[in-house]
Amino acid sequence: MTESAQSWVLHVDLDQFIAAVEVLRRPELAGKPVIVGGRGDPTERAVVSTASYEARAFGVGSGMPLRIAARKAPEAIILPVDAPAYTAASDEVMATLRSQPGATVQVLGWDEAFVGVVTDDPEAYARAIQASVLARTALHCSVGIGDTLVRAKNATDFGKPQGTFRLTAENWLEVMGDRPTAALWGVGSKISRRLAGHGILTVEQLARADESVLAAEFGPKMGPWYRQLGRGDGSSVVDDTPWVARGHGRETTFQQDIVDRGEIEQAARDLAAQVLADVVAEGRPVVGVGLKVRYAPFLTKTFVHKIPSTFDRDTVVSEILRLVQRIEPDRPLRLLGVRAEMAMPDEARQGHTPTRSGW
Repeated sequence: MTESAQSWVLHVDLDQFIAAVEVLRRPELAGKPVIVGGRGDPTERAVVSTASYEARAFGVGSGMPLRIAARKAPEAIILPVDAPAYTAASDEVMATLRSQPGATVQVLGWDEAFVGVVTDDPEAYARAIQASVLARTALHCSVGIGDTLVRAKNATDFGKPQGTFRLTAENWLEVMGDRPTAALWGVGSKISRRLAGHGILTVEQLARADESVLAAEFGPKMGPWYRQLGRGDGSSVVDDTPWVARGHGRETTFQQDIVDRGEIEQAARDLAAQVLADVVAEGRPVVGVGLKVRYAPFLTKTFVHKIPSTFDRDTVVSEILRLVQRIEPDRPLRLLGVRAEMAMPDEARQGHTPTRSGW
């Protein structure tokens, strides 16, 4: 039975996307545990980017060190990350979504997007999306249906794999109420621990929490926002405005910890060169720099500061090297990352534009 036409938010999430792309390229891997991460070498320092459902059955998950994943699933096929292949597959999927009748598409990443549509049968529309994506790309997806972005995003978890699920104001607490707060989109483990400190353990408890308590813990803006998440409320507008990067960053994990200051500075220079190559294409000035360091065994710190708007490469590198001086001397370094923040387009237009003597 159909309903009168109304606006819906659909969250389209490709199932085991990276692993699925690899299986399409190597059909003999179908049904086998597949792990994708780093350069495909579990003896190197790297993490799992994705794992097939067969590998997940062994307890392998995204973000897990590759060497641990290899121990958990000794029979798994471990493959290197191939970003261009995933980008190409993603582009095909997003083009398919944009071709759907009346669709407004907001891309969230390689493997997911919101689709806004007015329809009297959102389940039928979701199934049509799944069929179109499968026909064009041979990839399966799950679709969450909601009356807000939050509800659609959370609904997808109940539709996986290859299914659909609807979450609205009517059934939100019935379905989500007893789940832990960490199950919510936008609430990670750190936030859930802070909520637990106030006796807020479930989604329903967060939905009914005292806003003054939340505001005291998280601030006058974020506190009420977390309560809103608990209720599944929020925007229902799918925004198809092209995403614009605030900055670019690169990082490297050293196969052996490094301590020598000269090696660290050279690594920072090499990363800065890669970042600046990304920035050049944007045509926007750099207004801030950042440095991410991970000391052995696993303590991570981030240093950032704003800089006067500049197109000068040497200035940016110099500012990054200033941050390098904040790294603790004689402490083994496991990872180093460099980031450059850029002026947003409207801000950049208010200043000058790059010339041949700039980037």
